[in-house]
Amino acid sequence: MRQDENNSEEEFVEIDPTGRYGRYKEVLGKGAFKEVYRAFDQLEGIEVAWNQVKLDDKFCSSEDLDRLYSEVHLLKTLKHKSIIKFYTSWIDHQHMTINLITEVFTSGNLRQYRKKHKCVDLRALKKWSRQILEGLVYLHSHDPPVIHRDLKCDNIFINGNQGEVKIGDLGLAAILHRARSAHSVIGTPEFMAPELYEEDYNVLVDIYAFGMCLLELVTFEYPYSECTNAAQIYRKVTSGIKPASLLNVTDPQVRTFIEKCIAKVSQRLSAKELLDDPFLKCYNEKTEIVNSHKENGCNGNGTVDKLSDSEVGLLTVEGQRKDLNTIFLKLRITDSKGQIRNIHFPFNIETDTSFSVAIEMVEELDLTDDQDISTIVKMIDTEIHSHIPDWTPSRLIGDDSAMHKCLSSPETLHFQGENSGPLLKLELEIHVHRSRHDLILSCLHHQSIKTLEL
Repeated sequence: MRQDENNSEEEFVEIDPTGRYGRYKEVLGKGAFKEVYRAFDQLEGIEVAWNQVKLDDKFCSSEDLDRLYSEVHLLKTLKHKSIIKFYTSWIDHQHMTINLITEVFTSGNLRQYRKKHKCVDLRALKKWSRQILEGLVYLHSHDPPVIHRDLKCDNIFINGNQGEVKIGDLGLAAILHRARSAHSVIGTPEFMAPELYEEDYNVLVDIYAFGMCLLELVTFEYPYSECTNAAQIYRKVTSGIKPASLLNVTDPQVRTFIEKCIAKVSQRLSAKELLDDPFLKCYNEKTEIVNSHKENGCNGNGTVDKLSDSEVGLLTVEGQRKDLNTIFLKLRITDSKGQIRNIHFPFNIETDTSFSVAIEMVEELDLTDDQDISTIVKMIDTEIHSHIPDWTPSRLIGDDSAMHKCLSSPETLHFQGENSGPLLKLELEIHVHRSRHDLILSCLHHQSIKTLEL
């Protein structure tokens, strides 16, 4: 319904059939088939978003329009904290448009927000991920399931004041699919799962798209930006070739989680399963500023997060199995200033020892002499055992604190490893020097220097 020029509310350029919602000229967003305007709910006194979708001229059958209206109207029944509120909708037969009124997010979509804020803590990305997945669990739990089909950062909106994200543009892919040619594939190629091209798919296409969203948030790159057209993207996607930007994800845990999302459909996890993934289970912990992309301008070894006095000195070791022989370890420790520091190391079960890797970690983080090396070794052992129960570590025999003591004063200790030969008993003062796979111990024994390679 167009507003008369003499109407007293000249600030509105259009109002809905009920007279409740008024549309302004201001455009909040624009797509190939849709424009989003700032609008106002006169009854509640709140700003809303007026989504206007242009229908194809060929799509004019009254039966088609009625069926389309029924489908859109069902969206009003969806109510979840991670789904944008849908207020009402109608079809403008005269101008061949579908109009949807939804809540508005002044911080814009997640893509715009991430570009504006370059340094985002990994904890925040995990929080956003959980909210998106919770929304997908809700949608996919319906009978029949509600499938978004065009999930991307442009369709996920954020309230920057509270860090609240919500999935938007629900049903739009289905609307456009009906509104455009029956032979066209509706969606965004960079975020479309291989099976979506064949139109033989299920809810897992949304998981694939979510994985691509996370990849974009981490790397600041649109997936498959190395391609120049949709045909190239199609060939890569259907051939199982992953986006080049995946190589820029340097955090092994982040990369593994993304790979779970964009795996083959037969191996892809559901939204509910991903919520139970260890990667997201610890999203409330104090974690490092994201530096999974090499050029995002953030410091990957340090963090600006401050901790309480009770958390100062907190030390953790986390591991993730990469292949048969390699586990990626992350050491996280808080210094005396309450800042979190992190370092990642690959641990090869055939060539590395917990002690050698612990020393490397300590040197890399430039920790002070009072750091408990033996504690780190014990934590590494425990973490490796959790992934490989039958792994036999090289270790000092006896008191767990022996290694720490030997770093500060001469001690009598035993060292036994798989390839160390007979049991050694030494009175020594240890000076540690780092070599990638060898630990060099310069031993002061009866005023003579001996070097032991392990």
